[in-house]
Amino acid sequence: MRATRLVPLLAAVVALPLTSAAGFAAHADPPRGPVFENGEAQPVFDPGEVVRDKLWVTAPVDSDHDGAKDKVYVEVVRPKATENGLRVPVVYQASPYYSGGNPIENHDVDVELYVPGKRGHGPGKGAAASSVGLAGPSAADIGWRYEEYFTSRGFAVVYAESLGTGKSTGCPTTGGENETIGARSVVDWLNGRAPAADAAGSPVEADWTTGRTAMMGVSYNGTLPNAVASTGVEGLETIVPIAAISNWYDYYRENGAVVAPGGYQGEDADVLAEYVYTREDRDICRPVIDRLTERQDRITGDYSRFWHERNYLDDVHKVRASVLAVHGLSDWNVTVSQVANWYEALRRHGVEHKIWLHQSGHADPISLRRQEWLSTLNKWYSHYLYDVDNGIEREPKSTVQREDGSWTDEADWPAPGTRDARVYPWPGGTGKGRLDLRHRVPGWANVERLSDDASKTVGQLVDLPRSGNRLAYSTGPAKKPVRLSGTPEVSLGLAFDHPAANVTAVLVDRAPDGSSQVITRGWTDPQNRWSEGWTTPIRTGKTYRISFELQPNDYLLQPGHKLEFVLVSSDHDFTLRPDPGTGLALDLTRTSIELPVRGGTWALRRSF
Repeated sequence: MRATRLVPLLAAVVALPLTSAAGFAAHADPPRGPVFENGEAQPVFDPGEVVRDKLWVTAPVDSDHDGAKDKVYVEVVRPKATENGLRVPVVYQASPYYSGGNPIENHDVDVELYVPGKRGHGPGKGAAASSVGLAGPSAADIGWRYEEYFTSRGFAVVYAESLGTGKSTGCPTTGGENETIGARSVVDWLNGRAPAADAAGSPVEADWTTGRTAMMGVSYNGTLPNAVASTGVEGLETIVPIAAISNWYDYYRENGAVVAPGGYQGEDADVLAEYVYTREDRDICRPVIDRLTERQDRITGDYSRFWHERNYLDDVHKVRASVLAVHGLSDWNVTVSQVANWYEALRRHGVEHKIWLHQSGHADPISLRRQEWLSTLNKWYSHYLYDVDNGIEREPKSTVQREDGSWTDEADWPAPGTRDARVYPWPGGTGKGRLDLRHRVPGWANVERLSDDASKTVGQLVDLPRSGNRLAYSTGPAKKPVRLSGTPEVSLGLAFDHPAANVTAVLVDRAPDGSSQVITRGWTDPQNRWSEGWTTPIRTGKTYRISFELQPNDYLLQPGHKLEFVLVSSDHDFTLRPDPGTGLALDLTRTSIELPVRGGTWALRRSF
């Protein structure tokens, strides 16, 4: 989520616009209002004829503890016709990245795992950490590739710098309540419920808007819409979160394990806050960021009040806004569980919803399917901000891109007809055991062992023909396509010869030529086998039932390909990396893998 990993997104802020001043539909007389054709707003306003306002909205929070309420810096870009009485809705993007970022240092991940009662554990920041980041805060003009597209069609665009960044006051807290309040206060101002002032201190009112607001953005810029929507604020009619977080605990932790966003080992909440801390006062937020380091708890990895504050899933029942969620099925920065859990919670609470899932990673769909995406987005905003009856809310809820690049529309996601199907590993895992579709290994115990070696990546381990550092089990070649749609889960009978260990489960697609593709993976700390918020000691040699979910996916296993289950301990690219040698013993008689298969068990068995 850190902007160093989002340099392409920052670049997108100043990328070429989607329209040009020469591209709008010119009229002899200035348009009196927006024009809609086929349910979409048309480019009838000259995007070169806009009004730009700069102001500060007062937020009802004092997160820098200076005795004054925080101020959110805001820039408004609106059609010039709003000076002559036209009132328009708003597309609003809040971001901590408009002013760039600071050089930062990640936490060391080559550390031993926490054992209750044992001294010497700590966050380990510095020793083997990587130092990455931009050269420092920047003063680049705020902009967005969508700006001219929206203003030419009768929408205002509003930008706000998140608290503690750029020209805003307050402090960055990586998803904390103060950031939500700061972003929400702009919606309140647009609806006449919060005060604002310009640089001279004169009051500024948003008398040019209808108050109907959408929030949209990618990554952190998409997470803030989730956060604000979870407050139930009036006037926020819809959100479009792209590659967004719904629960910050699952971004930096997983089932009690300390994990990292893909490719950014050692990042944590304090590191990200340090990166975006670009306000002019470089000292006032130091105690706040130090407090993040203490409270995030890289030692136990337990869920806590700190993470609960940053879990928007618990407030889904407050959401009033409709949601068009977008995510990449190959996104290992913000993993697919973030959108899957959010989407399911929205559906469960009756919130109007739609989802786009594509095969790329941490990306805006404008770069993948431009015209179709813009049409969908236009209809979505025309309906929810202008009340145009274009039927968008009655269209299929799910749009999924397949591995061959094609797109399919379905009633909803996971795919209709998906049901859980269990498979069972059989002996031979140090080489390649069998993955049986019908029967568990009989008997009281049938144990296979592996030894942890965090220096080896999952990609290396799954392709070794034999290894004492992983256990692997495979089906035969598929005769028909097998579609996995949703969230796999494993139930493992595991014993350990150390009082602490990582556990990593992986699903793999093995092609006929022997090449492999990781379908999905998941992680857990077995000390959190009862609860992600509760560390319970392990007794060495005792077999425990360890159950956890892997990352959701929508994946089509092709005929001739084999499905493999691989068990390793530490995941070099995601988990902490202790010294090699911890032993894990897997009891096959107590182990199963539950797969979300379209057609369920019957379809799975017919396919192999």
